[in-house]
Amino acid sequence: MSSWSSDQEVDDMVEEEVDSIVEEIQNHWTQSEDPQLPVFRRVHINRDREGGHNRLWNDYFSENPTYTQGMFRRRFRMNKPLFLHIVNSIEHGVPYFKQRRDATGRLGLSALQKCTAAIRMMAYGSAADMMDEYLRLADTTAHKCLEEFVSGVINLFGEEYLRRPTAEDLQRLLNIGEYRGFPGMIGSIDCMHWKWKNCPTAWKGQYSRGSGKPTIVLEAVASQDLWIWHAFFGPPGTLNDINVLDRSPVFDDILEGRAPRITYVVNGWQYKMAYYLTDGIYPKWATFIQSITLPQGQKNQLFARYQEACRKDVERAFGVLQARFAIVKNPALFLDKAKIGKIMRACIILHNMIVEDERHEYSFYDPSEFYQGEGSGTSHVDLSYSTDRPTNLHNIMTMRNDVRDPKMHDRLQKDLIEHIWQKFGATQQ
Repeated sequence: MSSWSSDQEVDDMVEEEVDSIVEEIQNHWTQSEDPQLPVFRRVHINRDREGGHNRLWNDYFSENPTYTQGMFRRRFRMNKPLFLHIVNSIEHGVPYFKQRRDATGRLGLSALQKCTAAIRMMAYGSAADMMDEYLRLADTTAHKCLEEFVSGVINLFGEEYLRRPTAEDLQRLLNIGEYRGFPGMIGSIDCMHWKWKNCPTAWKGQYSRGSGKPTIVLEAVASQDLWIWHAFFGPPGTLNDINVLDRSPVFDDILEGRAPRITYVVNGWQYKMAYYLTDGIYPKWATFIQSITLPQGQKNQLFARYQEACRKDVERAFGVLQARFAIVKNPALFLDKAKIGKIMRACIILHNMIVEDERHEYSFYDPSEFYQGEGSGTSHVDLSYSTDRPTNLHNIMTMRNDVRDPKMHDRLQKDLIEHIWQKFGATQQ
């Protein structure tokens, strides 16, 4: 009897143990081992965006603004009518900048606030968080405003303000070049580097040279009024000016027969291909005119001085672009190269818009004198020449050989030396 009782107790103990194990297994699969994470809810900050808009309006855009026109020009980098024109165009052309009501019926940020945030970040190169206290928008919203603003500027104004020179533009540039002593000159070309602070580690070797800091190259052509006619941005910083030129589309219109035909006379000889002024690294092509290293004789010295003075146009354009938009002067903080390229392109477009609006204030002569009309110069653009011609490999190779002709370069440079001596040499004696 006692034996039976002990067996029964053992069975009960085993059954209880099995039940507890099964219950633990069930609890393990039905309940998560990890403790429930706390729920972090978004912190609501009442930024009083309506008050921010009213303060901005009263400070700069009301009938009796707090700050003067000069202060507006310094802080926005442009005159007020031009800025309002840009804001109105972007507000009607980019859906992001249209003021809407949220789910509670409250008005969102105005186009003035968004555009002001973007232009301040470009002008001062400041962090997005600095826009919060005055304009009342968060740093993520400021970044979004910047990205949408530069895209809107490119889409709405890029075709006009970053265009290739038309026949009328070429005639004006040729007239100005001849007035300055260089018939056939339509600008100067050079490269600048923009530091890329947050360059991906895998790309740093490709984009770093010299100082060891990653940079992105901008190739540009600028005229005397600082208008940038050509901008090629994106090559890695390890490339020098010649390597960038090999990748550049600067001569594509000439090679494909789309460029207007021009003629000009230098020292009694007629030429049919315009040229740029460059520094010494560029090749001796018919489309480039360099200075003379260690010039000997009065003629060569006079030519070198005038060439180097006129070639500084592109250097001045780079300096003004960086002074006007500090975001281009400071190291680029974006990780995405495409966004960096859009910012550079938008800065150049805005720069050209400001040049068009203000060039009458700083030009050494009246620009209207060099617009349409033959004038008394020898440089002319054939307006009847059709650029809608089919291209083929033979024509492209022929034009390529003409562009890179070193003999034509030497002959043109010698004629320019004589021309400048005849034009300005009397004042040097």
